[in-house]
Amino acid sequence: METPEYRDLIDKDENEEPIATPLWKYATKISAESSAKRGSCEMFLNSTAQLVEPLENPKFARFSLQYTEVDEKPNNGVEPWQPRFAGHQSLKQREDSYTAHDQKINCGFIKGPEVSPSTGFDLAEDDSKYMSSCHIAVISCIFGNSDRLRTPMGKTVSRLSRKNVCFVMFMDEITLQTLSSEGHLLDRMGFIGLWKIVVVKNLPYTDMRRCHNLRHLSFNLLRYSIWLDSKLRLQLDPLLILEYFLWRKGYEYAISNHYNRHCMWEEVAQNKKLNKYNHTIIDEQFAFYQADGLKRFNASDPNKLLPSSTICTSDYFGKTCSFKYTISFLKLMWFVADVPEGSFIVRAHTPMSNLFSCLWYNEVERFTPRDQLSFAYTYHKLRRTNPGKPFYLNMFKDCERRKIAKLFHHRSEERKNILEHVTE
Repeated sequence: METPEYRDLIDKDENEEPIATPLWKYATKISAESSAKRGSCEMFLNSTAQLVEPLENPKFARFSLQYTEVDEKPNNGVEPWQPRFAGHQSLKQREDSYTAHDQKINCGFIKGPEVSPSTGFDLAEDDSKYMSSCHIAVISCIFGNSDRLRTPMGKTVSRLSRKNVCFVMFMDEITLQTLSSEGHLLDRMGFIGLWKIVVVKNLPYTDMRRCHNLRHLSFNLLRYSIWLDSKLRLQLDPLLILEYFLWRKGYEYAISNHYNRHCMWEEVAQNKKLNKYNHTIIDEQFAFYQADGLKRFNASDPNKLLPSSTICTSDYFGKTCSFKYTISFLKLMWFVADVPEGSFIVRAHTPMSNLFSCLWYNEVERFTPRDQLSFAYTYHKLRRTNPGKPFYLNMFKDCERRKIAKLFHHRSEERKNILEHVTE
């Protein structure tokens, strides 16, 4: 169920070309349409001809991060046990994993012991080989035939990006069959347009929210990635996106704030109001986080971890939140809200960025797939646990996300709209 504000953001005309001029040809300025509700923003972009990938930034925390590969069966053998794609993480292991030091961490793609069945997300050897060669990637997925295939706007993807960036679309077999029936056929190299199609068999889950935190594990040499939900179409050159959101000011992770909600307390209430997940489990997750230190933002608190945030001014299930814009703290970011819009994520695959992705994934796996409920807690706890190792997170404005990625309806919403039109 979508709010009217959300529906207003969806562009229903797939044939419309909102950006006629190739942005990669020259430095340009994008101005968002003015809106009384959402405000406006502008983006100053460089030319790809001027781009140089920066050297490894010495300010980023350095440590060795390895990933659990095999889910070992416990010795007690008392309870029935099955290997899991996410593994079995104890509360102690979870607590220890928040320390940014040399460690091995659960982060999905965990196999069972020998002779045990696959835990899922099985890929063809040729596809794995292709991904292992990617250094920069734009990544998305379509499972359960949920969306149409949206090809990035060809006019805005520079030759430099076509040469250096992998465009990888994960999908299951039923989605590929539907695309084929609609005339979208793989070429001999396994591409449809810019997208390299990677078919996933034996899915451990079909919830695409769980996918955006794990993609670095499929790409052995990945330095940078852009995660794009399949309901979005990329409208800007990938290298310009990396320069604008990461390289220009030295960030290692970038995600936009939510288009409508900015407060954790409000997000909890909205998820329950719309019955997004079991209310009892949501309450248990929220109570767990509060017991472990998650608090409403307090502008007068000198120890606040977020440089700026949203102040929730009402009760436990309150609906009222107010913005508090402050000067950047440690210059990590200029505006932050507790609730992200996880449909578009830009990452440098540094140890701290990868650690945050794994921690966030494990919270989603332990509690609910409503990933927006665990973002603020994961960030706060990671920062609080590692005061001497900053995490350079850029939480950018939603209007910027809307300028670089065009939003479409899911297939189910398209069918619903058609039925509503027929019955009118």
